[in-house]
Amino acid sequence: MWNTCLEEREVKLTSESERNALITFLGQQGLALDGDIEYSMVITDSGKIIATGSFAGRILKCIAVDGEYQGQGYSGKVVTHLTNELFRRGRTHLFVFTTPRNKQIFSDLGLSVVAEVPSRVVLMENRTDGIRNYLEELTAESGEIVPSASAVVNCNPFTLGHRYLLEYAAARCQKLHVFVVWEDKSSFPAEVRYRLVKEGTADLPNVIVHRGRDYIISNATFPTYFVKHYEDMVETHARLDVAVFLRHIAPRLDIRKRFVGEEPYCAVTSEYNRVMAEMLPAAGIELEIVPRKTFGGTAISASRVRELLRSGDLAAVRMLVPETTYRFLLSEDGGEIIRKLHCLPGRH
Repeated sequence: MWNTCLEEREVKLTSESERNALITFLGQQGLALDGDIEYSMVITDSGKIIATGSFAGRILKCIAVDGEYQGQGYSGKVVTHLTNELFRRGRTHLFVFTTPRNKQIFSDLGLSVVAEVPSRVVLMENRTDGIRNYLEELTAESGEIVPSASAVVNCNPFTLGHRYLLEYAAARCQKLHVFVVWEDKSSFPAEVRYRLVKEGTADLPNVIVHRGRDYIISNATFPTYFVKHYEDMVETHARLDVAVFLRHIAPRLDIRKRFVGEEPYCAVTSEYNRVMAEMLPAAGIELEIVPRKTFGGTAISASRVRELLRSGDLAAVRMLVPETTYRFLLSEDGGEIIRKLHCLPGRH
């Protein structure tokens, strides 16, 4: 029976005292509160937090139970509470990133392993057919399965630099599978980025453009609460994403080579390329790093395009993007994105 002193409740994240109490408890468990958390709950015993859990989007996060209370079913109670709240909000396909030592706990709660980086992280989901359904979608889009190559792009928005990479890769393989990162934290929404890539490569007959969905793990969705150091977080994220690719996607589509753009600016992408250079050849997949296309002596980048859009210099933008992207920017939907860009700081 549950002790009458136990209480299960939502945390008011706007309350400084409640938020600080949650942060303190997580810190005692060696965890941090991820910055994108939108909902948290706690179980308390006579006012003392003994268990907690949170979510952002469809990802369960920051789940912890006080050491004195472990093994008594509180993890299940936390996950049930979060799942019920997510279902109430219409989110039924759920994920959790956790450490390998907690894998069995979540397995016992009905979650299935998608991929794992030993001693670092496990990605799990609450549907046994989740990754299988995605692979079937990829197969249906691909047509005949032949020895192929792949590229993963964000394209926020699609530039002539992206076009150069994909045209270069397409000329060097029988079929090129292009995966568009599927997260909602870019200035250009996922469906728009997917559309721009499709339109911008429509003349390349051997290019198949796919939605990355939940299985091309973006830097924006990978959690950081259980990784101590930023450098470890970047490497762990990269290794997990490549693990999903190697375990599921590459075998299904017979992908034997991966093309990536050279990264002279972003340390995160540069580290990602380093991890791929280690993991892919070890699995029998060739990696080619393609030099970036330049304009005016500078590598073309989506961040530069967004900077020019914020400043209102559409003439300069036109020199850096395909005609299909430029036409979209002149549309009503494109104009709305440009207006929002004026309000956003940084590299969104």
